[in-house]
Amino acid sequence: MKKDKLHIHWYPGHIAKAERQLKEKLNLVDVIIEVRDSRLPLSSSYKNIEKLLGDKPRLLLLNKADLVEKTELKSWVKYLNNTTGCPVILTEAKGQNDLNIVVNTAVKLSEPKIQALMAKGLLRRPARAMVVGMPNVGKSSIINKLTKSSKTKIGAKAGVTRQQQWVRINPKLDLLDTPGIIPTRQDDQLQAVKLAFVSSVSENAYSPEPVAKALLELLSESKEIDFIKDYYKTNTLTLEDIALKRNWIIKGDSPDTERTAIYILKDFREGRLGKIILDNLPE
Repeated sequence: MKKDKLHIHWYPGHIAKAERQLKEKLNLVDVIIEVRDSRLPLSSSYKNIEKLLGDKPRLLLLNKADLVEKTELKSWVKYLNNTTGCPVILTEAKGQNDLNIVVNTAVKLSEPKIQALMAKGLLRRPARAMVVGMPNVGKSSIINKLTKSSKTKIGAKAGVTRQQQWVRINPKLDLLDTPGIIPTRQDDQLQAVKLAFVSSVSENAYSPEPVAKALLELLSESKEIDFIKDYYKTNTLTLEDIALKRNWIIKGDSPDTERTAIYILKDFREGRLGKIILDNLPE
């Protein structure tokens, strides 16, 4: 996919504000739970995440794992674990099977900080965690899943800003119940376009037609190509041909490519075009 086919527009003022708000929240917690989209194991991460988060321990969640092939995702888990040094857990928006391992791992990662506080003569307290990630990777779903088992709101803490709301997950872990949104500052337009594919970029930053064209180009190189052609009942993956097959016509008998683009993006985002990882696993 060529980078010069379209351009995703960023808003520096919004980015600066998001970074400032995120850093304010980071000061309150012991451990970071970073959520990424399993369809974009690399592209849904902030390039300077280590600098942004500092030396706080981090747990990586590859969310929406039900939208990709699990066998391929296992290779990504191994790669990310080796390159980041962080534990990596697969999660899904629905289901509770992954809940305990997420909680237990977050508590384990926080233990050195808790021990350091106790060494200074302070009493043991629960670990404090927050969920961070790009827009629309499923942060709120993860928070909802974690807090569903315990609706105990514990409000403000001593030494912690009153505006933050905390939930006690269990006696060993408190969770900040507002997600930290990692700002989408990207210099790499290919990465930016991929984020648009999964709706991690505001729709105000792009037009659907060039983004859908770029998606079709990328999907044409995937192993799901035959399935996708059969799904749209066409031999060529173009907005025009798909529009004509759907009989989406506008004035002058022209194909309605805007409507088609919106539906193609929706089809991909909801998993109807196959279980596809859009990033390439580095060698």
